[in-house]
Amino acid sequence: MKKTPCEEIVWTVLPCIRKKLAENLIGKGLKQKEVAEKLGVSTAAISQYISDKRGNTSIFDNKIENEIKKSADSILNGGDVVEEICRICRVVKKEMKMKNIIC
Repeated sequence: MKKTPCEEIVWTVLPCIRKKLAENLIGKGLKQKEVAEKLGVSTAAISQYISDKRGNTSIFDNKIENEIKKSADSILNGGDVVEEICRICRVVKKEMKMKNIIC
């Protein structure tokens, strides 16, 4: 059975977004625990993201990478994490649909 776009996002894209956000936020000086709290995941999940055990980000192009960097900056400055992740998901869905990667 074909997955719905939302299922595809949850299983494939969301972990990639979290991974890239975690990498960006850690790169800006936050500790794993702080990143976990901001993203609403465990510190173990953050550890798996940064050790390449979760989130294959090879599906992202430069446009999406830049959007994730913008979101990391926004989150670092107190922006709403849910709004930022949803914004990135919309961009990813649009880009992937255009490339026939996702329904």
